[in-house]
Amino acid sequence: MSNNKREQERTELYRTIWALANELRGSVDGWDFKQYVLGMLFYRYISENITDYINEGEWESGNKEFNYAEIDDAIAVRIKDDMVQEKGFFILPSELFGNLLNKIKKADKYAKEKAEKGGKEVEVAELDENLNEILQTNFKNIEASAIGTPSEDNFKGLFDDIDVNSNKLGPTVIKRNKRLKRLITVIGDMDLGNYQDNSIDAFGDTYEYLMSMYASNAGKSGGEFFTPQEVSELLTNISLLDNKGNMKTEVNKVYDPAVGSGSLLLKFAKILGRDNVRNGFFGQEINITTYNLCRINMFLHDIGYDKFSIEHGDTLIDPKHWDEEPFEAIVSNPPYSIKWEGSDNGTLINDPRFSPAGVLAPKSKADFAFIMHCLHWLATNGTAAIVCFPGIMYRGGSEQKIRKYLIDNNYIECIIQLPDNLFYGTSIATCIMVLKKSKIDNNTLFIDASKEFAKATNSNKLAPENIKKILNAYKSRKSIDHFIALVKQEDIEKANYNLSVSTYVESEDTREVIDISVLNEQISQIVQHENTLRTEIDAIIAAIKEAKI
Repeated sequence: MSNNKREQERTELYRTIWALANELRGSVDGWDFKQYVLGMLFYRYISENITDYINEGEWESGNKEFNYAEIDDAIAVRIKDDMVQEKGFFILPSELFGNLLNKIKKADKYAKEKAEKGGKEVEVAELDENLNEILQTNFKNIEASAIGTPSEDNFKGLFDDIDVNSNKLGPTVIKRNKRLKRLITVIGDMDLGNYQDNSIDAFGDTYEYLMSMYASNAGKSGGEFFTPQEVSELLTNISLLDNKGNMKTEVNKVYDPAVGSGSLLLKFAKILGRDNVRNGFFGQEINITTYNLCRINMFLHDIGYDKFSIEHGDTLIDPKHWDEEPFEAIVSNPPYSIKWEGSDNGTLINDPRFSPAGVLAPKSKADFAFIMHCLHWLATNGTAAIVCFPGIMYRGGSEQKIRKYLIDNNYIECIIQLPDNLFYGTSIATCIMVLKKSKIDNNTLFIDASKEFAKATNSNKLAPENIKKILNAYKSRKSIDHFIALVKQEDIEKANYNLSVSTYVESEDTREVIDISVLNEQISQIVQHENTLRTEIDAIIAAIKEAKI
């Protein structure tokens, strides 16, 4: 398939799913309704995933006519334990998305035929009255299949946000179920590719499209946990560069302490390939809905249950991955300047993540708490790339003391000033702080990439050429006027540990250069012309006076 045709199909897919979301959300805000669209998308994906997996095994053994979706539940249940061990979950044939879709279509066809014969619409009682209960049972059974197994944490509560009994879907059961039927039918008819054809990532692409569209329309509430893909790509590429500027082809483990929907972690799978993240993807998220979305996102991108660990909770107060750290690559876009316990919690100053700096991040601004957390969990040979609020680069008090600690101990590899208006929900120009524990020198690189963007409809974007230019600047570590400055540690000390890029990279003066000699000549000519005009005016006035006499 050509790239153009693939892009056309992807565009059509995006158009269909966005239209579906707008059609079905009704009184439900788009940002809330996404969980129904994405949840049903996930239900379809895991149903097809396990069906294809079982069928492929049977076909390879010579049973070419076998179709898991068509066998009896009583027979299928015999392989439940094996499937849970291999896939992390189990679905009975009768509870597969495809079989539910077929049941809906068959019922709708029957209703249409009866309506045509009888002259009026005929309701199909079973699905109109019970579809929500059927879905709820199916979801609970899928989650229950993992109880008591290593995949239990990855499936527990995964469907909690898909409330099929919510009044937001409609005031009555009949109306709610009609909306659910429409949702299942449209998602079932989407051309999402085939798992065996290696095009199943259309599921993941659709997820990311919905996330980006809803985030852009939801403002801050959406942007809080969605990082634009081009920013994710830049952060991931930076974290994969070694000290010689060469791109790593594999890493041990990747981590995001404020993982959101997981887009940053999943960039490693796209750039390196899933198998080249050898020991998995790790992240933590404080928002329960986003936590569930992130786990769904992992599965939609075909990350096996044994290859990721996404935990729920407050990373700063209750980090969940002590047994897995350190991490070779850390990427994050943590929430900007949020409140945290800080000095109100007497134990935090002794926490090994924060104690080395001798001071905690301010209670009203947790930015440096995330940075110190990342630094502590960073492997000796690793790199952390963190999106930062610009204020932390120059504010005084405890934040200045933490900057001093980071510079004095030579942990800051680079500060990159990004363009403004890149992120959903905020127009501020953010920065990237790059941390390393094993730098090649005591210098810090400052890059002014504030002009590196392409104008989009409602925001700015990092185009491929912008990303390439920033990465080349990062790898070169050579000063270029008005763009890059390689600054010695003592010069940062003299600037009172101010890390704003503008302190070290002078902005280019775009004003027109004026030649003084040319200007003087022009002024002289103007004066001469003025004198000539004045002489002529005096002569005219004198002539008028003489004529009156």
